[in-house]
Amino acid sequence: MDILSQIKHKVIVSVQAMPSEPLYKEECMAAMMQSVVKGGAAALRVAGVRDVINAKKLFKIPVIGITKPEVIPPNWREIVYITPTIKDAKDLIQAGADIIALDGTSRPRGENNLKQIIKFIKINKKLVMADVSTLSEGIAARILGADIISTTLSGYTLESSENTTEPDFELLQGLVKAVDCPVVLEGRIWEPAQVDRAFEIGAYSVVIGSAITRPQLITKRFVNREKASS
Repeated sequence: MDILSQIKHKVIVSVQAMPSEPLYKEECMAAMMQSVVKGGAAALRVAGVRDVINAKKLFKIPVIGITKPEVIPPNWREIVYITPTIKDAKDLIQAGADIIALDGTSRPRGENNLKQIIKFIKINKKLVMADVSTLSEGIAARILGADIISTTLSGYTLESSENTTEPDFELLQGLVKAVDCPVVLEGRIWEPAQVDRAFEIGAYSVVIGSAITRPQLITKRFVNREKASS
Protein backbone atom coordinates (compact mmCIF):
# COMPACT_ATOMS: atom_id res chain seq x y z
CA MET A 1 0.00 0.00 0.00
CA ASP A 2 1.40 3.40 -0.93
CA ILE A 3 1.88 6.22 1.57
CA LEU A 4 -1.17 8.26 0.57
CA SER A 5 -3.45 5.24 0.74
CA GLN A 6 -2.28 4.55 4.28
CA ILE A 7 -3.37 7.97 5.54
CA LYS A 8 -6.61 8.37 3.59
CA HIS A 9 -9.53 9.18 5.92
CA LYS A 10 -7.26 8.56 8.90
CA VAL A 11 -6.10 10.42 11.98
CA ILE A 12 -2.43 11.42 12.10
CA VAL A 13 -0.89 12.42 15.42
CA SER A 14 1.76 15.09 15.81
CA VAL A 15 4.19 14.02 18.53
CA GLN A 16 6.41 16.99 19.29
CA ALA A 17 7.91 18.89 22.19
CA MET A 18 10.27 21.82 22.48
CA PRO A 19 13.77 21.20 23.93
CA SER A 20 12.78 23.25 26.98
CA GLU A 21 9.93 20.86 27.81
CA PRO A 22 10.27 17.68 29.95
CA LEU A 23 8.77 15.40 27.29
CA TYR A 24 11.47 16.37 24.77
CA LYS A 25 13.73 13.64 26.17
CA GLU A 26 14.30 10.91 23.60
CA GLU A 27 12.76 8.14 25.68
CA CYS A 28 9.70 10.32 26.40
CA MET A 29 9.10 11.09 22.74
CA ALA A 30 9.49 7.42 21.84
CA ALA A 31 7.02 6.40 24.55
CA MET A 32 4.53 9.01 23.36
CA MET A 33 4.81 7.71 19.80
CA GLN A 34 4.20 4.16 20.99
CA SER A 35 1.17 5.29 22.98
CA VAL A 36 -0.56 7.09 20.12
CA VAL A 37 0.18 4.31 17.63
CA LYS A 38 -1.32 1.83 20.08
CA GLY A 39 -4.35 4.10 20.21
CA GLY A 40 -4.76 3.94 16.44
CA ALA A 41 -2.74 6.76 14.88
CA ALA A 42 -2.32 5.96 11.20
CA ALA A 43 0.81 8.08 10.85
CA LEU A 44 3.09 10.31 12.89
CA ARG A 45 4.24 13.89 12.40
CA VAL A 46 7.50 14.46 14.26
CA ALA A 47 10.15 17.16 14.48
CA GLY A 48 13.84 16.64 13.95
CA VAL A 49 16.16 13.93 12.69
CA ARG A 50 16.31 12.12 16.04
CA ASP A 51 12.57 11.53 16.25
CA VAL A 52 12.20 10.67 12.56
CA ILE A 53 14.86 7.96 12.92
CA ASN A 54 13.21 6.58 16.05
CA ALA A 55 9.75 6.61 14.50
CA LYS A 56 10.97 4.68 11.47
CA LYS A 57 12.73 2.14 13.70
CA LEU A 58 9.69 1.58 15.91
CA PHE A 59 6.83 1.52 13.40
CA LYS A 60 5.78 0.54 9.90
CA ILE A 61 3.47 3.50 9.40
CA PRO A 62 4.09 6.72 7.45
CA VAL A 63 6.24 9.33 9.14
CA ILE A 64 5.90 13.03 8.35
CA GLY A 65 9.08 14.89 9.22
CA ILE A 66 9.69 18.57 9.88
CA THR A 67 12.47 20.68 11.29
CA LYS A 68 12.03 23.74 13.45
CA PRO A 69 14.31 25.86 15.65
CA GLU A 70 15.06 24.88 19.23
CA VAL A 71 13.59 28.19 20.34
CA ILE A 72 10.72 29.74 18.39
CA PRO A 73 11.64 33.41 17.83
CA PRO A 74 9.34 36.19 19.05
CA ASN A 75 8.54 37.26 15.46
CA TRP A 76 7.34 33.75 14.56
CA ARG A 77 4.24 35.07 12.79
CA GLU A 78 6.43 36.85 10.28
CA ILE A 79 9.04 34.24 9.40
CA VAL A 80 9.41 30.80 7.84
CA TYR A 81 10.68 28.29 10.40
CA ILE A 82 9.23 24.88 9.46
CA THR A 83 11.72 23.03 7.24
CA PRO A 84 12.96 26.34 5.78
CA THR A 85 15.92 25.14 3.66
CA ILE A 86 17.04 22.39 1.30
CA LYS A 87 19.53 21.28 3.98
CA ASP A 88 16.66 20.74 6.42
CA ALA A 89 14.77 18.71 3.83
CA LYS A 90 17.89 16.69 3.03
CA ASP A 91 18.42 15.84 6.71
CA LEU A 92 14.83 14.58 7.01
CA ILE A 93 15.09 12.55 3.82
CA GLN A 94 18.29 10.89 5.02
CA ALA A 95 16.62 10.15 8.36
CA GLY A 96 13.92 8.22 6.49
CA ALA A 97 10.85 10.48 6.57
CA ASP A 98 8.17 9.39 4.10
CA ILE A 99 6.63 12.84 3.81
CA ILE A 100 8.51 16.12 4.22
CA ALA A 101 6.33 18.89 5.62
CA LEU A 102 7.41 22.47 5.07
CA ASP A 103 6.20 26.02 5.36
CA GLY A 104 4.19 26.68 2.21
CA THR A 105 3.22 30.26 3.03
CA SER A 106 4.00 33.40 1.07
CA ARG A 107 6.29 34.79 3.77
CA PRO A 108 9.85 35.93 2.91
CA ARG A 109 12.48 33.18 2.84
CA GLY A 110 16.23 32.91 3.23
CA GLU A 111 18.63 30.93 1.08
CA ASN A 112 16.07 28.71 -0.68
CA ASN A 113 12.68 29.55 -2.14
CA LEU A 114 9.68 27.25 -1.95
CA LYS A 115 10.03 26.07 -5.55
CA GLN A 116 13.63 24.97 -4.96
CA ILE A 117 12.84 23.02 -1.80
CA ILE A 118 9.83 21.26 -3.31
CA LYS A 119 11.85 20.34 -6.40
CA PHE A 120 14.65 18.90 -4.25
CA ILE A 121 12.23 16.76 -2.23
CA LYS A 122 10.50 15.47 -5.35
CA ILE A 123 13.81 14.60 -7.01
CA ASN A 124 14.52 12.46 -3.94
CA LYS A 125 11.19 10.69 -4.43
CA LYS A 126 9.53 11.85 -1.22
CA LEU A 127 6.10 13.41 -0.80
CA VAL A 128 5.75 17.11 0.01
CA MET A 129 3.23 18.43 2.53
CA ALA A 130 2.85 22.20 2.29
CA ASP A 131 1.67 23.86 5.50
CA VAL A 132 -0.28 26.96 4.51
CA SER A 133 -2.35 29.70 6.13
CA THR A 134 -4.51 30.94 3.24
CA LEU A 135 -6.31 29.63 0.18
CA SER A 136 -4.00 31.45 -2.24
CA GLU A 137 -0.94 29.94 -0.56
CA GLY A 138 -2.39 26.47 -0.90
CA ILE A 139 -3.11 26.94 -4.59
CA ALA A 140 0.38 28.33 -5.19
CA ALA A 141 2.04 25.45 -3.33
CA ARG A 142 0.10 22.92 -5.37
CA ILE A 143 1.16 24.62 -8.60
CA LEU A 144 4.77 24.30 -7.43
CA GLY A 145 4.32 20.56 -6.97
CA ALA A 146 3.25 19.96 -3.37
CA ASP A 147 1.54 16.56 -3.02
CA ILE A 148 -0.49 17.45 0.09
CA ILE A 149 -1.80 20.78 1.31
CA SER A 150 -2.36 21.28 5.04
CA THR A 151 -4.12 24.05 6.97
CA THR A 152 -1.42 23.86 9.68
CA LEU A 153 -0.42 27.53 9.67
CA SER A 154 -3.87 29.11 9.55
CA GLY A 155 -4.00 31.56 12.43
CA TYR A 156 -0.24 31.58 12.84
CA THR A 157 0.79 34.12 10.19
CA LEU A 158 0.17 37.81 9.61
CA GLU A 159 -1.85 36.84 6.54
CA SER A 160 -4.37 34.78 8.50
CA SER A 161 -6.67 35.62 11.38
CA GLU A 162 -5.57 34.49 14.84
CA ASN A 163 -8.85 35.39 16.56
CA THR A 164 -10.23 31.89 16.73
CA THR A 165 -10.03 28.76 18.84
CA GLU A 166 -11.66 26.59 16.17
CA PRO A 167 -10.09 24.64 13.29
CA ASP A 168 -10.19 26.57 10.01
CA PHE A 169 -13.02 24.67 8.35
CA GLU A 170 -13.54 27.52 5.89
CA LEU A 171 -9.98 27.21 4.59
CA LEU A 172 -10.33 23.44 4.45
CA GLN A 173 -13.48 23.74 2.36
CA GLY A 174 -11.87 26.25 0.01
CA LEU A 175 -8.80 24.11 -0.51
CA VAL A 176 -10.82 20.94 -1.10
CA LYS A 177 -12.61 22.75 -3.93
CA ALA A 178 -9.54 24.50 -5.33
CA VAL A 179 -6.73 21.93 -5.47
CA ASP A 180 -6.48 18.50 -7.06
CA CYS A 181 -4.57 16.79 -4.27
CA PRO A 182 -5.17 15.61 -0.70
CA VAL A 183 -6.03 18.37 1.77
CA VAL A 184 -5.29 17.87 5.46
CA LEU A 185 -6.91 19.66 8.38
CA GLU A 186 -4.46 20.54 11.14
CA GLY A 187 -4.63 23.10 13.90
CA ARG A 188 -6.82 23.70 16.98
CA ILE A 189 -8.59 20.34 16.85
CA TRP A 190 -9.79 19.43 20.34
CA GLU A 191 -12.98 17.40 19.88
CA PRO A 192 -13.86 14.17 18.01
CA ALA A 193 -16.82 15.98 16.44
CA GLN A 194 -14.38 18.33 14.72
CA VAL A 195 -12.68 15.35 13.10
CA ASP A 196 -16.05 14.12 11.83
CA ARG A 197 -16.82 17.53 10.39
CA ALA A 198 -13.44 17.69 8.66
CA PHE A 199 -14.06 14.41 6.87
CA GLU A 200 -17.58 15.50 5.93
CA ILE A 201 -16.12 18.61 4.28
CA GLY A 202 -13.64 16.50 2.36
CA ALA A 203 -10.43 16.35 4.38
CA TYR A 204 -8.12 13.57 3.24
CA SER A 205 -6.64 13.23 6.72
CA VAL A 206 -6.70 15.05 10.05
CA VAL A 207 -3.60 15.85 12.10
CA ILE A 208 -4.06 16.21 15.86
CA GLY A 209 -1.26 17.43 18.09
CA SER A 210 -1.79 19.44 21.27
CA ALA A 211 -5.07 17.79 22.24
CA ILE A 212 -3.26 14.46 22.51
CA THR A 213 0.45 15.04 23.06
CA ARG A 214 0.92 18.35 24.87
CA PRO A 215 -0.01 17.81 28.56
CA GLN A 216 0.76 21.38 29.56
CA LEU A 217 -1.73 22.76 27.04
CA ILE A 218 -4.36 20.17 27.91
CA THR A 219 -3.98 21.05 31.58
CA LYS A 220 -4.16 24.77 30.82
CA ARG A 221 -7.54 24.34 29.15
CA PHE A 222 -8.99 22.81 32.32
CA VAL A 223 -7.31 25.35 34.60
CA ASN A 224 -8.49 28.29 32.50
CA ARG A 225 -12.01 26.91 32.49
CA GLU A 226 -11.85 26.72 36.26
CA LYS A 227 -10.70 30.35 36.47
CA ALA A 228 -13.42 31.51 34.08
CA SER A 229 -16.14 29.90 36.21
CA SER A 230 -14.87 31.22 39.57
